[in-house]
Amino acid sequence: MLIMEFEWEACGPSPPEKPTPEKLSNMKTVRLKIEQPNSGPTRPVGRINAALVDATNDREIERQIEHDEATAALDAAKFARRVRRRLGFSQAEFATRIDVSLETIRNWEQGKRCPTGAAKALLKILDKAPEAALAALH
Repeated sequence: MLIMEFEWEACGPSPPEKPTPEKLSNMKTVRLKIEQPNSGPTRPVGRINAALVDATNDREIERQIEHDEATAALDAAKFARRVRRRLGFSQAEFATRIDVSLETIRNWEQGKRCPTGAAKALLKILDKAPEAALAALH
């Protein structure tokens, strides 16, 4: 059983930072009891296979993290390539327009590197408002 106790000022919606002695006499205490059922859950909690989760070791978790990072890199690569192609630029033209090296564009599109920070923001802007972004760049 969980018992929670709340105090608040009788006239206001929120408690004061530090109650003064005058305000302490105006405060009310409310007790709320939350009882949890003794029986097990009547429906499944979550969508996991508990046995599989319990059987998972650290190496499998590391392998999954590596897989997730590789997938994210490929998604970033596809996004960078899609933005460049929608603009109709070659890799060299695109690199010149956004002022990065050709090698950087190739690394992004091959999934060797992911655009981060300002480069990622610029790609998003180029995707959503290409004319304005290109005009601002040159």
